[in-house]
Amino acid sequence: MAMPKFEQRYRKLVFLTWFLTLDLIMFGAFVRLTDSGLGCPDWPGCYGQFSPVGAATHIREAFAAMPHGPVSFPKAWIEMVHRYVGALLGMLIIVISWMAWRHRKALGHSPALAIATFAAVCLQGAFGAWTVTMKLMPLIVTTHLLGGMILLAMMTWLAAREKRHAPIISTELRWKPWAVGGLLLLFIQVALGGWVSTNYAALACMDFPTCHGSWLPPMDLASGFSLIRGLGELPSGEVISQDALTGIHWVHRNFAVLVFIWLGALAWRLRQSPGLGGPSRLILALLVAQLFTGLTTIFFEWPLLIAVLHNGGAAGLVLACTTMCARLYDVSKQGVPHDHSQHATAKPAAAISRPDEAAGHAAGRVLCRDRHVPGSTGAT
Repeated sequence: MAMPKFEQRYRKLVFLTWFLTLDLIMFGAFVRLTDSGLGCPDWPGCYGQFSPVGAATHIREAFAAMPHGPVSFPKAWIEMVHRYVGALLGMLIIVISWMAWRHRKALGHSPALAIATFAAVCLQGAFGAWTVTMKLMPLIVTTHLLGGMILLAMMTWLAAREKRHAPIISTELRWKPWAVGGLLLLFIQVALGGWVSTNYAALACMDFPTCHGSWLPPMDLASGFSLIRGLGELPSGEVISQDALTGIHWVHRNFAVLVFIWLGALAWRLRQSPGLGGPSRLILALLVAQLFTGLTTIFFEWPLLIAVLHNGGAAGLVLACTTMCARLYDVSKQGVPHDHSQHATAKPAAAISRPDEAAGHAAGRVLCRDRHVPGSTGAT
């Protein structure tokens, strides 16, 4: 049976918006790592103008006054392109939310997630504005980064339930708490990574696996993780110390070991699963890539491309872990058996009292197969 046109449009829009969200996260990392966040020091425009073209005089004056400062034409354009794409993303999510509500019965699932995604993108826009108006305050910038990853997870979940996949074996449902736990640990690690980036602590430890030649170097964790303060300073107004930056870097590095072991063990266990093997193998590959880019960032003193790829790897892990959780949640929510013996077993004809009941059971089995057994391409 052909899919209705509105459902096709909805699916295409969801996948397009998901892809744009991932791109925006990567570009947001580029904005941050090129110090372009204040390329236009007001919001939503640039010196009150729609683009840097109209603000050319102000940008020239700011650059002349501070040639190595935050304002220049390249930085202004980088920042404004990020805002333009963010605005486009918000408009697409508005359309998705409307379609999910308008066609909720035909789509077959609640519009709650789409509406929550709309609320999340509005909040994300607010944090984007505060990032500028509060002059890159580390807590605001880190929250903005974490919010972007949460938005990606929500869009991934929306996309995952629109994509067919191979069957989930019923015995694999026991891994659902482990998958959810891994995703939560990953979000904590993302927040710690954002805290490293926004405090410019990536190069606070230049050796590995030790830090300053010690497994437990001198650190000031209280100062490093004081939240309400400006960029590069302590709540008292003093310049942040090297020991505080070391503490920030050390915590991120060592928490990564826990995340690596947790997600690595889970993904290795499920790598041969028909329905979960695709995201599991992606997690394994991205964990290795994250280790490589993280170490390269240290040894080559934070090259821009590698640092952006490190952020992209974190986004990829969020994507893969969310897909795994979405598939496990979808099956457990419906209560459909998916072990190999039950999946192909039909109800005996003698146990069915009426022809219409038999037709109903047959239709149910066909629906189950159609939803969860897409063929060879669905497992990825």
